[in-house]
Amino acid sequence: MQDGPTVVLVVAVALIDSAGRILMQRRPANRAHGGLWEFPGGKVEAGESLEAALSREIDEELGVRIDISALDPLTFASDPAQPPMPRAPQVILFYTCRNWSGEIECRDADELFWFAPEALAGLKMPPLDYPLANALISSI
Repeated sequence: MQDGPTVVLVVAVALIDSAGRILMQRRPANRAHGGLWEFPGGKVEAGESLEAALSREIDEELGVRIDISALDPLTFASDPAQPPMPRAPQVILFYTCRNWSGEIECRDADELFWFAPEALAGLKMPPLDYPLANALISSI
């Protein structure tokens, strides 16, 4: 039996402010999917829970603290099974959050912006962010 590629677990969050807007970040131009808008988040490290990984990533990327009890799981997205892939397939586990502490800073992106939910559909995003955005729009 041959082992398949390792699946990379990624967590992401829709931070929703009191006006119902969603925070998106523009990926740095020098990275994969550079210049595209995405939900904040990142890879889960070995030994981390999904929620702890998301809390860590948001602190690193945005400088704010999220209490894991404020995270509400919403949906997931995964790479289609179309081998061969240039990288290990990813599964993004997607949460919403309406409460955090601290002032949001742009630490790991080229730009941050608060979008109205209906504006998400018109953004250029990495492929796996589209189903996340669609699920979020449907849930609001």
